[in-house]
Amino acid sequence: MTGWSLLAAAGALSLERIWYAWVWYDSESFRRFCSRTALAVFGEPVDVLRNFFFCFKTLQLAVFLGWCYLYGGGTIIPPGEDEPWFVTGGLLILIGQILNAGVFIRLGKIGVFYGNKLGYHVPWCKGFPFSLTPHPQYVGATLTIWGFFMTTRFPNDDWYILPILQTGQYALGAYLEQ
Repeated sequence: MTGWSLLAAAGALSLERIWYAWVWYDSESFRRFCSRTALAVFGEPVDVLRNFFFCFKTLQLAVFLGWCYLYGGGTIIPPGEDEPWFVTGGLLILIGQILNAGVFIRLGKIGVFYGNKLGYHVPWCKGFPFSLTPHPQYVGATLTIWGFFMTTRFPNDDWYILPILQTGQYALGAYLEQ
């Protein structure tokens, strides 16, 4: 692993967190940005944010797959020699996606995509998955990332590097949104 590849991955993965911090802390500026003709065709600011969410998740997956390819000797998923780790990783992915789906089901598009910051009334939610943690979407994403790297890179020396980076970024995002 080189410092440059880690720096490039960190920079690319930071874009999503920076974008969401912008919406959280200067939502009026984001609304003005969304009113531009090129973006207004996508709808309200919540719709624009949802579309960027898909772009950021595509970028995130590209970084993860690129990392696996680069440090996996030209392969993405190694042969399953360590089945317990593969199963554990799969369970983390499943739990993470259950939390994420719970957030989307509970809050809907407006709640998930910062509607409370973009002029919508979003009632406070205490039901599942918010009954487990105040930030179930961040916890779900983090568990999914750990599971992904556990199934694709473990026991290689680099398997935990991007998960630690992303855990820090999601933890910072949760902290800044309080």
